[in-house]
Amino acid sequence: MSTVKEKIELLHKKDAEANLGGGADAITKQHERGKLSARERLQLLFDNGYYQEFNKLVENSGRKISSIAGRKMPGDGMVTACGPINGRIAYVASQDFTIMGGSLGEMHAWKMSEAMLKSLKNGCPFIAINDSGGARIQEAIFSLRGYGEAFYHNTALSGIVPQISIIAGPCAGGAAYSPALMDFIIMVKNTGKLFITGPAVIKGVTGEVVSDEELGGAMAHATKSGNIHFVAENDNHAIEITKQLLSYLPQNNTETTPSYGDGSIDIIEYPDLNTIIPDDPKEPYNMLDVINKIVDPGSVLEVKQFWATNILTCFARMNGETIGIIANQPCVKAGCLDIDASDKASEHIRFCNAFDIPIVTFVDVPGFLPGVQQEHGGIIRHGAKMLFSYSASTVPKITVVIRKAYGGAYLAMCAKSLGADRTAAWPTAEIAVMGSEGAVAVLNAKELKEASDPAARKKELLKEYEDKWQTPYPAAEYGLIDAVIEPVKTREYISVCLQTLKNKREVRPAKKHGLIPM
Repeated sequence: MSTVKEKIELLHKKDAEANLGGGADAITKQHERGKLSARERLQLLFDNGYYQEFNKLVENSGRKISSIAGRKMPGDGMVTACGPINGRIAYVASQDFTIMGGSLGEMHAWKMSEAMLKSLKNGCPFIAINDSGGARIQEAIFSLRGYGEAFYHNTALSGIVPQISIIAGPCAGGAAYSPALMDFIIMVKNTGKLFITGPAVIKGVTGEVVSDEELGGAMAHATKSGNIHFVAENDNHAIEITKQLLSYLPQNNTETTPSYGDGSIDIIEYPDLNTIIPDDPKEPYNMLDVINKIVDPGSVLEVKQFWATNILTCFARMNGETIGIIANQPCVKAGCLDIDASDKASEHIRFCNAFDIPIVTFVDVPGFLPGVQQEHGGIIRHGAKMLFSYSASTVPKITVVIRKAYGGAYLAMCAKSLGADRTAAWPTAEIAVMGSEGAVAVLNAKELKEASDPAARKKELLKEYEDKWQTPYPAAEYGLIDAVIEPVKTREYISVCLQTLKNKREVRPAKKHGLIPM
């Protein structure tokens, strides 16, 4: 019979074996690839490197697949743990590439699902660190079941706790869908790869030749597919982004976001806000310059920074409190809404609404982007997602019209009739059905045709239309906006609105869920 001392020594041995994962040599190779090990990532992620691991001694059962029955796989290539991040508890599943390439087998998948369920039961964010060669072929159908269970639990967690995925290594095939079901994807340059079918399969089927990086690298997804939200330079940077992102989010859908203020309104005025808009309405400017002079200094965290750049989606703070921001970007496509911009904005709106984050919208939109490609690509359906998302949102919604606000795109940017709780406009705002050129061409076609000097008459008509309609005052007179404000007073206006809307309650008819245009 073993002594107590021997039993404790055995525990220490098993613990040490688990901590080594696939072994010292495998960890060295991981470092040579520019990647950290599964546990090194956790040490960086959790405060002071402290975390509590669970299911650490789980092994591959081996009872179904004879080829791997006797193979040692500590933790089955998955590390699951919980601990404090920014002082608040989160649950994490970190794939260990040093063990069979981080491939997903039966117990590997079970551990990940266990972590998700603990996250759900305890109302804490769930973070997945992906670094895996994919399904463990030896376990065949059991791997497939594992992926299916992960997808099911991702969906169960959706809208209840924040879900963040870090793509720190390969993530291919079915594995790509779990990150896609989560709220945010942070992808590491060069080492992270995300695709359904790799270059070899694509070449065999279509004849197209493409590299891993071109097909599924971080910048490919950040600029072309829009599948990811943040780009990281390395593992360390990915961890930093994760911590920063979590600082804006609540633990779950019943809690409030972290507060970094004392509850008072901090009035900061930048006088150059009054001159930031060019006199020429066709001249572009950077909307981020406007936003940064309104929100708490240094608080803007841009989401999907490199995709659909004609619209901005951000988190920021006002007086230490989290807000979500949607804003047109006039220096890209004049701030027009298109298919991608509509999808990007809708995703951000729905996340903010699910987690009770107030939405502030800055408007400078000349319309939906015209073109055959946009129409055939479904701009009607995609644009309708914005209309649905804003209309369905019950969080405080504040809209500020900066310059152009034309036609249906004005409505899609959370007009008062779409449920905005407070709407304001700068004196530079142009709230109209369309621009003066288009309006005069329609309204005065016959008069211009018969005029002795069409050019001179057109100039007069343009000025008349602009003076009458391309100002915020008709909209203010008819209650379509609540106030016309001086630009330097925008921070004060939004701050007061946020305070007065803190206890907003909006009762909607009972239903299972709405049917957003897909």
